[in-house]
Amino acid sequence: MQGTLYPDVIESVSVRGPSATIKTHHNVGGLPETMRLRLSSRCASCFKDEVREAGRRLGLPHSVLGRHPFPGPGLAIRVIGEVTTERLAVLRRADAILIEEIRRAGLYDSIWQAFAVFLTLQSVGVMGDERTYENAIALRCVTSVDAMTADWAQLPHELLATVSTRITNEVKGVNRVVYDVSSKPPATIEWE
Repeated sequence: MQGTLYPDVIESVSVRGPSATIKTHHNVGGLPETMRLRLSSRCASCFKDEVREAGRRLGLPHSVLGRHPFPGPGLAIRVIGEVTTERLAVLRRADAILIEEIRRAGLYDSIWQAFAVFLTLQSVGVMGDERTYENAIALRCVTSVDAMTADWAQLPHELLATVSTRITNEVKGVNRVVYDVSSKPPATIEWE
C-alpha cells in the first residue's frame, strides 16, 4: 500500500486531457517495472481532506489523521544536491527542532505541512569570535486544504526566531536559516 493522493497524480501525469507534468512523484509511475509486489493505491483519486474524513469515520486516532504529509522517498528528498549521511543528520536535527517548536507553540494542527530543507549553498557567518563558512537551512511551513494550492504559514516572528536560534546554536555546520514565503502556485510544497 502506498499513500498516493490525487494531487500527486494531477502533478505527475495528464489525467483528463492535455496538461503539463509539473513534477514526477515517486508513487506515480516512478516505481521499477520489475517489482515483485502488488501495488495498491486505494486513495489515488482522493484529496488529503477526503482521506482524513474517511479516517475520522473509521475511528482512526488524531495522531494518525493529523500527521503532516511526509515524502515517500524519505528525508533525502529534502536534501538539495548530493545526499550524504552527514547532510541527512544535519537536516534530521534541524527538522526535529522545527517540529518540536511548532508543537510547543500549539500550531502543529493549524499547519498543513512543516519541514526543513538542506540547501546546497554555504554562507559566511560569525560564531563566537570566529568567521564561519557553513550550511544554510530553509524552513517551509504551509497551510492548505487539499495540497492543490497552499499558502505559506504566517508563523509568529518569535517562533521563527526561536527556531532559527536553536538550529544555528544546536546543529553543527549550520549558520543561516531562511524561511520560504512562496505560495503554491507558483512554487510547489516540496522543493524537489
